[in-house]
Amino acid sequence: MTKWIRVINKGRNIESPPRVQYCETFVSQLRGLTFRTHLSREEGLILVGKRDSRLDSSIHMLFVAFDLCIFWIDAEMKVVDKVLAKSWRPAYISKVPAKFALEVHPDRWNDFEVGDSLEFILA
Repeated sequence: MTKWIRVINKGRNIESPPRVQYCETFVSQLRGLTFRTHLSREEGLILVGKRDSRLDSSIHMLFVAFDLCIFWIDAEMKVVDKVLAKSWRPAYISKVPAKFALEVHPDRWNDFEVGDSLEFILA
């Protein structure tokens, strides 16, 4: 069963917070957004790790046909890094250990900053 959440920035009001698929399994994380042709501004994915880790929260952009905004979030629900990930690049790794990797549309770049506190709520 697919679980959907909204990502809330506790420090600033975001009009229409992103609704993202909560990906906990290896298969859902491996699949990610590969082979999709587009991503709307309102959707995305959250890749869930077991612990804060640079390696475990890394992402690939192989077979992803569009750029993404990636926000890495630690177990304390703080944004610890962000990057604009270009399509078809082999890997992106957070500079700081993270438990979650949030993948959203590039228009979301200003929604979250390093240091922001986030909250996940069921959508």
